[in-house]
Amino acid sequence: MKIVTRSDLPSLRRSVDQGTEEQRRAVKEIITEVKSRGDEAVFAYTRQFDEVSLESLKVNPDEFDQAYESVDGEFVEILTEAAANIRSFHEKQLSQSWFDTSSDGTLLGQKITALDAAGVYVPGGTAAYPSSVFMNVIPAQVAGVDHIVMCTPPGEDGKVPAGVLVAARILGITEVYKAGGAQAIAALAYGTETIPAVDKITGPGNVFVALAKREVFGDVDIDMIAGPSEIAILADESAASTEIAADLLSQAEHDARSSSVLITTSAVLAEAVNNAVEEQLNDLPREDIARQSVKDYGMAVVCPTMQDAVDTVNEIAPEHLEILTSDPYQQLGKIKHAGAIFLGPYSSEPVGDYFAGPNHVLPTNGTARFSSPLNVDDFVKKSSVIAYSEEALKKNVDKIARFARLEGLEAHARAVEKRKERWK
Repeated sequence: MKIVTRSDLPSLRRSVDQGTEEQRRAVKEIITEVKSRGDEAVFAYTRQFDEVSLESLKVNPDEFDQAYESVDGEFVEILTEAAANIRSFHEKQLSQSWFDTSSDGTLLGQKITALDAAGVYVPGGTAAYPSSVFMNVIPAQVAGVDHIVMCTPPGEDGKVPAGVLVAARILGITEVYKAGGAQAIAALAYGTETIPAVDKITGPGNVFVALAKREVFGDVDIDMIAGPSEIAILADESAASTEIAADLLSQAEHDARSSSVLITTSAVLAEAVNNAVEEQLNDLPREDIARQSVKDYGMAVVCPTMQDAVDTVNEIAPEHLEILTSDPYQQLGKIKHAGAIFLGPYSSEPVGDYFAGPNHVLPTNGTARFSSPLNVDDFVKKSSVIAYSEEALKKNVDKIARFARLEGLEAHARAVEKRKERWK
């Protein structure tokens, strides 16, 4: 892990991965094929990319039963409790329609309506993610989305990981399809004979998933273009170096391109964390991935003052931010840009990943400057409601017509003036 001063700090804000020209071309071809050939194309790409031949795309009830039988009861209890925590948090986000009336009888308001259908992508590959099921499905359910479907790549045995299916069943999700990559995104966007089209697609994935989401955006909505995982830790000399190292590695093990950054006012702490990271890497099961991540994107930034350290955090705008200082609440108000903020030594980042309740689908690549975690509002739309009274129109019709003519829109002006005939 490199140790640098703030004055030597390279730019840590990475642009969203645009993929190579070859990758973009391949994704466009996959989407075109799925749109025209439907299930046939999804089966073909599953054979090509996942190296498995499927008889059916949809997970059947027996597979759900087998998944439940293959996991122990304690695991189910943990998942059930985590789901309850996540649901409780998201229920507090639920917005209500509102209406406001004025003395002249005009009614103005906002109507909240849930999306009709949402599609959740749960990644496969090097790990299985029941937590992704919870974080994407629960806010949609709380919002009131009636139809929620899930796509996830099959394993070499043609099955979906048991933990993913158990998580889906806990939430009452029965439509799970064995489809991954760009072909799954295309199927969710445009529909096939088996997989229904949806209004919004959420969930992380590899570069092909990200490129496909970018490509279908506009025909459907998406949550975000997620990049590799990131963690920044703001710490002073009061923090424990071994705990910081463990938390940095919790993100480094995700992906060789994950970013793990310590930002501190203590050069002594930076050196101790560097040593602890090296020591803890040695017996980490995903050592190769984590070590490459630390080598390429791991860093300790030593700042002269805490304000400089806070400014560095805001410049990075990290996905996850831990504040491990003697008084973390004192720094909280100074943080402008971070996806999720973890305060104090007992709020290790995985607490938020799995159990506390807030969503772990977070803005990456510095996009926390302008975007938010996945939440209930992502699964609703808002309609303005205008019920103008006769009294209000009489009062304002000439102003509205004048405004329209200032913009050169005569038909707009005449439309409101037409109502004057009622008053002759």
